[in-house]
Amino acid sequence: MKKILSILSMALIVGTSLFAGGAAETEKTPITIWAWDPNFNISIMKDAAEIYQQSHPDVEFNIVEMAKADVEQKLHTNLAARTTDGLPDIVLIEDYNGLKYLNSYPGQFADLTDEINQNDFLKSKVDVAKVGNKYYSMPFDSGVAGFFYRTDMLAQAGYTAEDLTNITWDEFCDIAKDYKEKTGNYFFANSRADGGLLRIMLQSDGSWYFDEDGNPYITDNDSLAKAMKIYKRFISEDLAFPTNGWTEWVGAINDEKVPTITSGVWIIGSIKAATEQSGLWAVAPCPRLSENGTNASNLGGSSWYVLENGKNKEEAIDFLNAIYGADTDFYQNILVKNGAMGSYIPAFGGANYSKADEFFGGQKVYDILSQYAEDIPAVNIGEYTYEADAAVMGNMEAFYDGQSIEATLEAIEAQLANDIL
Repeated sequence: MKKILSILSMALIVGTSLFAGGAAETEKTPITIWAWDPNFNISIMKDAAEIYQQSHPDVEFNIVEMAKADVEQKLHTNLAARTTDGLPDIVLIEDYNGLKYLNSYPGQFADLTDEINQNDFLKSKVDVAKVGNKYYSMPFDSGVAGFFYRTDMLAQAGYTAEDLTNITWDEFCDIAKDYKEKTGNYFFANSRADGGLLRIMLQSDGSWYFDEDGNPYITDNDSLAKAMKIYKRFISEDLAFPTNGWTEWVGAINDEKVPTITSGVWIIGSIKAATEQSGLWAVAPCPRLSENGTNASNLGGSSWYVLENGKNKEEAIDFLNAIYGADTDFYQNILVKNGAMGSYIPAFGGANYSKADEFFGGQKVYDILSQYAEDIPAVNIGEYTYEADAAVMGNMEAFYDGQSIEATLEAIEAQLANDIL
């Protein structure tokens, strides 16, 4: 009898141990995420995952870092093959490409219209992922544009903050010309083949390469014609320090070859790379294209998308909602740690946004930029922004050489139509 009881006891102990071990080894729900840039998008996503896991220990994250082009190519390949195997739950997509994916692969991205409070985000941001009356993205970083300038260098030419506030691009050119005459130096740097500033100009005017329905808007686009004429002033009046590529462009400000740069908020990290220039910088609203335009615009930015056929769609949505759609402390932290200004409006009033920045002479630079951000005109970016950008910049040389604006716009429209067939 004792032997039987001993065997039963051992069986009970072993069974209990197996049960306990099985409970401890319960599989966690994996959320797979694709993104690029280890110091920005990946770093921020890892922080978001760590915060979420504190209250959701049953979830694990597989954050896959790839080059931006590789993310795009791999996503296209998988979606085109109409296979759910190998797809992530969440993917980062640049805003200029969002509609291309949504329209090319209908039904492949989760409808987040009723999942996310769109009113908590910048309208200019949520609209880049709007198809019909449905929204498909969790907005992420803002590309709100600012006119950043060296106060000391401009003071030597007699310019004050008031002279640089709420100006037009034509006035910008006039100042650039005057600054060069007074100092012998250029006022800003730009590549004649880069369309970044032109896109800033267009959006400040509430315009784009496409109309509200997403159709090419070229030959009758007065805003585009105005922007092209400004670019021609850059060349014909020799106003811009010529650069080729990112390194030369950023180097122009870091090496004090030019005193200004107009770009998205993400340029702040590059400006601050020249630590010896602390206290000498300030920010003003970006110039507007026309008298009726706004002194607010955008350049770049990306958003998070959930795959409709991802293995853990519901968990992915809950994660994005809990952190990117609700956690104001998270946005305060990534602002300081990564220089990332989000598009989540409730975070704009936080402590870190309101801090004086000694690098910018004590300006509350992120608070200022967040105010600009709320005034950015929403535009329909369409599916083919980069194709349109290439068509415009590819035909600008003929315009610089004397071809009429009408003929140039017609050539741009023809090239764009051919490229998007």
